[in-house]
Amino acid sequence: MDGDSSPQDARAFPSEAGAPVAGLDLGTNNCRLLIARPDGARLHVVDSFSRAVRLGDGIDRSGALDPAAMDRAVAALAICADKLKRAAPRRVRAVATAACRQALNGGEFAARVREETGIRLEIIGPEEESRLAVAGCGPLVDPEAERVLVFDIGGGSTEFVLLDLSAVPPEERAAATRATPPLKAGAGHGARIVDWASIPVGVATLEDKFAEIADPSKRFGLMSWYFEELIEGFAARMADEAVGRSLQLIGASGSVTTIGAAHLGLRRYDRSRVDGLWLPHRAARRIAREFACLSDEARALHPSIGHDRARLIVASCAILSAILSAWPTDRLRVADRGLREGLIYTQAAS
Repeated sequence: MDGDSSPQDARAFPSEAGAPVAGLDLGTNNCRLLIARPDGARLHVVDSFSRAVRLGDGIDRSGALDPAAMDRAVAALAICADKLKRAAPRRVRAVATAACRQALNGGEFAARVREETGIRLEIIGPEEESRLAVAGCGPLVDPEAERVLVFDIGGGSTEFVLLDLSAVPPEERAAATRATPPLKAGAGHGARIVDWASIPVGVATLEDKFAEIADPSKRFGLMSWYFEELIEGFAARMADEAVGRSLQLIGASGSVTTIGAAHLGLRRYDRSRVDGLWLPHRAARRIAREFACLSDEARALHPSIGHDRARLIVASCAILSAILSAWPTDRLRVADRGLREGLIYTQAAS
């Protein structure tokens, strides 16, 4: 299914909200567009689109974007361009993340996109990607949380941002995260970013690295160990920062929402039930291991996974399991939101 419109969002907000704003996120695996009218922390969804384009396929081996992958992405972006033309948003920001910034031909691809679709594709760095993810997840901040760790598991990279909200009144903490400054650790007042990290490994790159290991359980174990090693330094620094503070984890990406849907026992994905879900730590770890131990055929047939996610779900589960091992809080908040929403909020605020 190409579109991912959320009718329940559209019903929730008044039609007289401000003029629409658009955010487009071209990642290593997916192309996502959101056109919405901001209304404070809420969004009135005008239109949306999501398609798996696998732009990063083979980039670890060649260092460049593959011609077939670029063709898939351009085809999806052409659909986005048509939606943008019809919706006529007052502002549009389109960004590309890990695959394009890592590829030798990322700039050439962006030029092709502009020529063929009219979309100005901005290749952003990991710092800006992290800032936008935090802005998008702001409405899910618990008023009681003094420290918030937002992580966004992408196809080609995984972003972490640790926020200190102790100086912000509880009732203002969610709004404060939508106006976070550039990521300068320890800078500013209010919502303070005390540390951040961008790990250049996501579900697609991790899957490629361990693709030769046939046994899914063994692959899951090695992937988890490998990712734990990658985040060890950040986890150690963060442990010092979080001492004596209440910590909330917010997890963005399909890796987390898939496990959230499975925890709810959904036969059909329902964003209104998954976004904002408090997922118990033990349940998340158990489901991640169960998914990873399924055969390829069983994963493709599982109602919470499906054919499109089956190839990358073992890597998804391994990364999430490693994160939960590093920060064993009682529960995790699931975010079916991220860069697109961050693009909307930051444009509306500027």
